Amino acid sequence: MNESFVAQLSAIAGSVNLMTDPADCWAYGYDNSRRHALPEAVVFASDPEQIAAVVGLCYQHGISLVARGRGTGTTGATVPLQGGIVLSFERMNRIISVDPANRVMVVEPGVTNQAVQDAAAPHGFFWPPDPTSAAFCSVGGNLAYNSAGPRAVKYGTPRENVLGLRAVTGCGKAIRAGVYTTKGVVGYDLTRLIIGSEGTLAIITEATLKLTPLAQSKRTLRAIYRDVGAAAEAVSRIMAQPNTPCALEFIDGNAIAMIRGYADVDLPEGAGAMLMIEVDGPAAAMDEAEEQITIAASTDGLAQISSAKTTAEVAALWATRKALSPALRKIAPKKINEDVVVPVSKIPEFIATLDQLSRRHDIKIVNFGHAGNGNIHVNLLVDPDNQDEMVRAHHCLDEVFNTVLRMNGTLSGEHGVGLEKRDFVDREIDATTLHLMKEIKMAFDPKGILNPQKMFPL
Repeated sequence: MNESFVAQLSAIAGSVNLMTDPADCWAYGYDNSRRHALPEAVVFASDPEQIAAVVGLCYQHGISLVARGRGTGTTGATVPLQGGIVLSFERMNRIISVDPANRVMVVEPGVTNQAVQDAAAPHGFFWPPDPTSAAFCSVGGNLAYNSAGPRAVKYGTPRENVLGLRAVTGCGKAIRAGVYTTKGVVGYDLTRLIIGSEGTLAIITEATLKLTPLAQSKRTLRAIYRDVGAAAEAVSRIMAQPNTPCALEFIDGNAIAMIRGYADVDLPEGAGAMLMIEVDGPAAAMDEAEEQITIAASTDGLAQISSAKTTAEVAALWATRKALSPALRKIAPKKINEDVVVPVSKIPEFIATLDQLSRRHDIKIVNFGHAGNGNIHVNLLVDPDNQDEMVRAHHCLDEVFNTVLRMNGTLSGEHGVGLEKRDFVDREIDATTLHLMKEIKMAFDPKGILNPQKMFPL
């Protein structure tokens, strides 16, 4: 970037919203994937007009621009491969309005997921998407990846819980997509198209969120199984009964064994897998819902099932699941983590195949995830400094992806594509469809300045 461009950028953004010193910009070149590239400048977004002007300037000069929330993504989607500008939304974090009468909240993209929940709760509502990083991740990031979390099994992903957007295209033009109402069929559904596009089509400047009433009551159960197959079979049975759980989380025996060495948890010996199950709804219906869930969860391999009714009991049951992420970070800080999705009915076969691949390639695999919608986080515990192990791991991962697609699954459930899965996209999406996607990209972003080298295989 030349001095003239930087001077124009400063005039648009304001000196307090611009950083160009490499030492200051360094921290904005990474995300949770551990990949890094140094941006040439960082602009802090302040309002839609400023954003449109910044994008327009980048369009004029052919400078790449990457939108960034809080950097919690795991696929390298916000890494600025071509340098250029990182547009950070951390300061654009206002809740513009809360409209309980219409179950709507309008927010800026930099607001955290937790702030949305805190603003909705006093009115008796919540916003369903709840990624693990909800306390820190931004709504804009949630929308960029279509990140959902455990509640998606009942309440859906951001695509089902966003009514409309305001955004800026790659040539600096402001657009409005979607509606304020819960029904509307005028025009193409650009809202759902932009959500999940990882900042490659347009920069979101405002989101109209659809709120959901908080349930009157909730019941939490923990089921322990002797083996993974029994737990996977229970998932299919639970999802086939009338009471859809609001959370159905799964961890396998390898994860349980790892947690034992990290935290003091109450688990019977020989536990091969665990399900965490929550149902919510009217208080009067909870006993019946729990009974139906218990019946469905009672496969031949069930070793123990527990129900919690008090806050303390709920916390005790969730302790095992919450100990998993810290244990993984301690034991395998550089693991390969893939969040694939298979049809729920295929979970038993998929988990069995992963066990076979683990033995064949001599790679330890730990599996957990949102089993209610088939979203399994496959963790290959590897040492990147061990070249032979990494070669085996990549061969193993290749077979994992092929297995997912053979089962009519998808290669990413909520972590996105970014860099980690970019070069596998053409296994899932045919050439004609990819060509159409590229034409859509060109319509939104004629010079390809928005998050370049992402989404499409090189």
